Amino acid sequence: MNHVKILIVEDDMDINNLLVELLTGQEYEAVSAYSGTEALLWLEKQNFDLVLLDLMLPGMPGEDVLEKIKKDYPDTCVIAVSAKDDIESKIHMLRGGADDYITKPFDTEELLARVEVALRKNNKADAKQEDIYCLRDLKLDVNNILVTLKDEPVSLTKREYLILKLLMSHPNRVYTKNNIFEAVWEEEFVGEDNAVNVHISNIRQKLAKIDPEDTYIQTVWGIGFKMKV
Repeated sequence: MNHVKILIVEDDMDINNLLVELLTGQEYEAVSAYSGTEALLWLEKQNFDLVLLDLMLPGMPGEDVLEKIKKDYPDTCVIAVSAKDDIESKIHMLRGGADDYITKPFDTEELLARVEVALRKNNKADAKQEDIYCLRDLKLDVNNILVTLKDEPVSLTKREYLILKLLMSHPNRVYTKNNIFEAVWEEEFVGEDNAVNVHISNIRQKLAKIDPEDTYIQTVWGIGFKMKV
């Protein structure tokens, strides 16, 4: 997965823990901070895609934290999460650079939806749905055209990569040689061509060099190939 990292800035430990549980349950990576100063220290050390920012924090108020984030980390999304429900506070934060504003108590489903929308607007949306295919220790990153196995890069030719991408895009589907040839070579399958078998064999050999204990591509005799799930 292309990890989306979210910083939760909330001094109420129960709410902070709730948000951590909620976000990690959606496969986001969540980090807790309990003050504005701690949040800025985290931002100095790590890159975050989004910050959930309470306004009433000990020491540095959330409004000042937002100003600092937008000055030093302008690409980081910020959603204000606050018990302040007056329109002036909302307008002030939104004009100050917040991507959204949620009032407490919040509905968890609404919060998750707003997180997703904010990330998508900032081109930080979690890529796990479409951009990265995973099967056990095998990962294929569409955006970076990168295949890794056990975190080691796998060197594939263009057609080997396209075959693996096709198979991993629907791992439970069986692809015939005809399906694979026409999708990868973009030509009509001639029936006798052994190119698909050769390329599948090459992919298997390259994967086996890194992980000889596991099999990732399965032959479905008389039909074609699929990922072994």
